[in-house]
Amino acid sequence: MITRTLTLASALGALALSSTLAFAGPGEAGHSHKSFAAGEPGDPKKPIARTIEVTMKETEDAKMLFEPDRVEIKRGEQVKFVLKNTGKVDHEFMLDSVQNNAKHKVAMEQNPDMEHDDPNGRRLAPAGMSEIVWRFTKAGTFEYACLIPGHYESGMKATVVVK
Repeated sequence: MITRTLTLASALGALALSSTLAFAGPGEAGHSHKSFAAGEPGDPKKPIARTIEVTMKETEDAKMLFEPDRVEIKRGEQVKFVLKNTGKVDHEFMLDSVQNNAKHKVAMEQNPDMEHDDPNGRRLAPAGMSEIVWRFTKAGTFEYACLIPGHYESGMKATVVVK
């Protein structure tokens, strides 16, 4: 009887642990970043090809946007993104493929207060600033987007073309 109780307790404990892990922030589906569509985290100790200032804001006509909304980058280039939220609400910057951002957007709709600790993304409060150093190792068209519910639909996305 003791063996069965321990086996059942062990199984329930493992099930509870696996359920907790399945819903944890960075481990969520579409949120685990072992590889990245747009390249890889940069090395701040290595030369930066250029710095791109990205402003996040809202407009008077209820649009939300990034400035610039399009950047072109050479494959292999290491870029420093300087992120500034000049708006009145939180915004985020998530650099990825359009497809991966679409998956992440669905996860954000289910958990809008999701915390991020990803090298390709930051969430900023109003007046917040941050930096991301990124090395673009893959050619293609990518995007950075704000995936907080309603923001993407309000225009908060930008195209990144890597040649």
